[in-house]
Amino acid sequence: MIGNTQGNNGHSTAVGFSSVLEPLKLFSKYREFGLVIFALVLIVVATSIQPRFLNPVNVRDLLIQAAPLLIVTLGQAFVILVRGLDLSVASLMATVAVLATEFNAESNAMILPIFLLAIVFSATVGLINGLLVTKRSVSPFLVTLAMMIMLQGLRFFITQGAPGGSLPSGFRVLGNGTLIGIPINLLVALALAYLLYLLLHRSKFGRGVFIVGGNPRSADLVGIRSDRTTIWCYVICSVLAGIGGLFLVGFVGTVDNWVGRGYELDSIIAAVIGGVVLSGGRGSILGALLGAFILVLVFNVIIIVGLPVQGQLIVKGLVIIGAAALYANWVKN
Repeated sequence: MIGNTQGNNGHSTAVGFSSVLEPLKLFSKYREFGLVIFALVLIVVATSIQPRFLNPVNVRDLLIQAAPLLIVTLGQAFVILVRGLDLSVASLMATVAVLATEFNAESNAMILPIFLLAIVFSATVGLINGLLVTKRSVSPFLVTLAMMIMLQGLRFFITQGAPGGSLPSGFRVLGNGTLIGIPINLLVALALAYLLYLLLHRSKFGRGVFIVGGNPRSADLVGIRSDRTTIWCYVICSVLAGIGGLFLVGFVGTVDNWVGRGYELDSIIAAVIGGVVLSGGRGSILGALLGAFILVLVFNVIIIVGLPVQGQLIVKGLVIIGAAALYANWVKN
């Protein structure tokens, strides 16, 4: 009798707990839809506090500011999908910006060579990160933290602590200009997102990314080279960080040693908000985009409310803890 009673109680508890998790399961199934709803709620809140929030000029400025983070978050999502993270993205953004100004170029004909240099340099950084993580089994946290510090040292060596140089005027157009009323940097971010969507969700490589993130050993057993896949994810992440850095410096208009500061954490937070699970193997390009956009909206609401910088940091921490807890439950169920 006692055994049966305990069994029944255990069953009731399990059923009760399962029923509590049903809304969570529903949200995880339609998470992108839920993120859109949440973004709309934030817009309503912001508009109720500041009616001019939806002014076309303000909306344009908001989208221009969001584009660099969108680009970097897309890359961070790839790394997180294979159970990693990249703390060097912000430092890479600043280093690429510094290298670009070293040309002291005024002609817009130099824009393409600068972008090519940024891509090659960024890909090299990503390759080093990926090789150390896969071939030497070094923690992604330690590898990318060390890379962040080395890139910082490289910047200060190049600039001697005082960045100079200039960029072609075309960078200002890329960072602040619009095309038929839509920010150019946002159009680039969306184009990159579409290409990465095809790569991640419609290709053999993308299927490999999810399998490696879910279980690297299983990936090897089915013929997927987990090391190679992981390395490519780090390369993609770094290249996107480099591109994001160039668009960011075009938006800011000036270069210093700390351009992009904070993007390493913001991109991780945005990816997690968008449903890219920190334990790897689950997430989407659309979710990463929505997560970045929501994070930008949250920061703007904080500014509208008038919270100090300290309040913004507290909100960042709460957002990432809440998102991580939500998706940890999703993975278990």
